[in-house]
Amino acid sequence: MQSFRQKKVAVIVAHPDDETLWAGGTLLSHPEWSCFVACICRGSDADRAPRFAAVLQALGATGKMADMDDGPEQTPLPIPAVAEQVLQLLPFTQFDLIITHNICGEYTRHRRHEEVSEAVFQLWREQRLASPELWFFAYHDGNRSHFPQPDPTADLYLPLPAGIYQRKKALITDIYGFSHDSWEAKIIPSAEAFRTFSTVAEAAQWLNRNRILP
Repeated sequence: MQSFRQKKVAVIVAHPDDETLWAGGTLLSHPEWSCFVACICRGSDADRAPRFAAVLQALGATGKMADMDDGPEQTPLPIPAVAEQVLQLLPFTQFDLIITHNICGEYTRHRRHEEVSEAVFQLWREQRLASPELWFFAYHDGNRSHFPQPDPTADLYLPLPAGIYQRKKALITDIYGFSHDSWEAKIIPSAEAFRTFSTVAEAAQWLNRNRILP
């Protein structure tokens, strides 16, 4: 595995706040990274879009949002369409590290998380996105039996220093504006976990065991 001193990092997510909830502490811990956050939903949301921009500034990152459907019905999106949207958002296609959603999501169940994961993996497999490493968020909620928790069996399990955790929490409550008793504030993990892959074959094997789609 490469060291943490990556130069170009892409974080590819479904929603504004996913980058913070699932990887915000890691990003805050590595200001030397040149990080771009691509978010496929809520680009026209007059509340969330400017908050996303403010969070990126606090993270020392840049990024861009699109406006794919995110209605409550969660009508399935074609994976090729999600993949093309991701490519349109990214400023280039070669990175030192790509981080994205888990193929089975971070909790039960959000289809957009799963679709982004599938699309990013397909782009990486087809070499339309190039990176020596692909990381998937590694969280679970025990089929709704508890709040999402980082998986202690993941390849990377990173407890956050208290100062980093407080900065991450402030991004959710102070900038994104979620109340302290909101679901988002209650689930903020104090550790972050990732499944890490350096070969398509290893990633494909893991995805095939865990895939929920269609």
